[in-house]
Amino acid sequence: MADSKRSELVGAVETRGIEPVPDAERHGHAGQMFWTWFAANISLLGLPLGATLVAFRGLNIWQAVLVAVVGSFGSFALVGALSIAGKRGGAPALTLSRAVFGRRGNTGPTLVTWISRVGWETVNTTTAAYALLSLLAIAFGARANTVLTLVCLLVFIACTLLISGLGHATIMWINRWATYVFGLLNLVVMAFLAATVDWGKVAGAPAAPLSAVVAGVGVIAAGTGIGWANAGADYARYLPRAIPGGRLVLASAWGAGIPLVLLISLGSLLSAGDPSLAAASDPVAAVQGMLPSWMSVPYLIAAFGGLLLSNHLSVYSAGLTLVTLGVRARRTVAVGLDIVLTFAGGIYFMLVAKDFYGPFTTFLTLLAVPITAWVGVFAVDMLRRRSYDSDALMVPGRAGRYWYDGGFAWSACLAWAVAIVAGLLLTEAKTSDTDVWFSGPLSHSWLGANGLGWVVTFAVAAAGYALLHPLDRAVRAEAARGAREAAADAAGTAGTTGGAPTAGTPDAAGATEAAGTADAAGPTGTAGAAGTTGTTGTAGTAGTIGTAGPTGTTGKGV
Repeated sequence: MADSKRSELVGAVETRGIEPVPDAERHGHAGQMFWTWFAANISLLGLPLGATLVAFRGLNIWQAVLVAVVGSFGSFALVGALSIAGKRGGAPALTLSRAVFGRRGNTGPTLVTWISRVGWETVNTTTAAYALLSLLAIAFGARANTVLTLVCLLVFIACTLLISGLGHATIMWINRWATYVFGLLNLVVMAFLAATVDWGKVAGAPAAPLSAVVAGVGVIAAGTGIGWANAGADYARYLPRAIPGGRLVLASAWGAGIPLVLLISLGSLLSAGDPSLAAASDPVAAVQGMLPSWMSVPYLIAAFGGLLLSNHLSVYSAGLTLVTLGVRARRTVAVGLDIVLTFAGGIYFMLVAKDFYGPFTTFLTLLAVPITAWVGVFAVDMLRRRSYDSDALMVPGRAGRYWYDGGFAWSACLAWAVAIVAGLLLTEAKTSDTDVWFSGPLSHSWLGANGLGWVVTFAVAAAGYALLHPLDRAVRAEAARGAREAAADAAGTAGTTGGAPTAGTPDAAGATEAAGTADAAGPTGTAGAAGTTGTTGTAGTAGTIGTAGPTGTTGKGV
């Protein structure tokens, strides 16, 4: 325990892996989620996302701002809602998912998530290396070559490894203070970009129909919050159970919503006069071209920093996901493996197959379909499950409580599979109009063409699991077992304290959640600390939480 506590000091290496965090080692406050998601979303690469609302959806500026607010705040409120699971179980999201899908059934969602994380980290690393090459060319006149390219890749990777390798405490500290530095740089750059806006065209833009606004909300949600939905618990797992879940929702929504609304709105303003930003294959260079030459240096520094703040969060989660997958390694080693793969991918992108970038990102968007389906199943499970068995999450074989039928919870696995099929029916993944990788039979329907396939995927997964769960005898037996154990522990606690308390104080597990909802007792068997004076608190009444959203985008159809 002493080693674990020391590892939660800033600058110390976090020694804890995926094992649940004991209550005695919980610490922090909901405000940490504000800084976590603010830092993840201050990259200037959010500008092209706003540009698509005007260039491709035909929205005017007021509609674009409305879409930015609803899509950004709404999607990250869902991230905050799912992060409540981390507070309840003290473990990463995909580790908690073992309780939903079974030890073996959880392999599919975990593997897809890990591949997607490593893929997008490779894209981030490559983009940051190009930004650093441009910075060196402007500042020192250095010409790009093989050696300099490798150096730029290594610089970004080393910065990522330093932060994500040290772990949770350092990440929380970096998120806050780096946000001040790079946030200020972003504001300076945004001020200069705002000076280039063609206000006449902005004022004269006609309003788009309501259907375009609805589709725009889907595009923003898919491109922002739902991409992080299966990572929120990774950063909330150290928080005390007593923190109301509503605070996590609000902190996540405001932390990401503030920078995203500013960036998306500015991107929409810029696109009203120059729609080329929306279709730029290199958004870093496209934004750079809008600035005075002397502003390129602070802009490229801000772009590099924004990518770094997003990437170190992804790498940290990827390391936890890899360990959950079954790799027998410490968290730091798993992070190192992840970094090696992203370095290799960056070399391939920049020095070998320079035309592979588009096809690769297209493949990654397809992976978002099964990730979205996982979120739908997990969200419904959160509505019925108030605690996780810490020991059972780590038991690998048949003796484990979450083994179910041969290691599978068939209700969750079947709902997940059906939702994937439904999502792919509405999905089209392509690098251009002439290079279509995959096109579902319903991809050109209104839902598919407007990027709302992820909504259907989520809805099918959630509804399917809600219907199938009562029919799964193994899952029902596990729930009944948990209820019996909780009742036995409660009775044992009352017996040791001389009878049931008459006016106890709510313990951590009974803390009130948002809007009157509450988490129930923590992991099985912890129905409140046994007081020596016979005033043991009772667990809070089980409430409800908001529905969580899905993850990622799936090309044209999502």
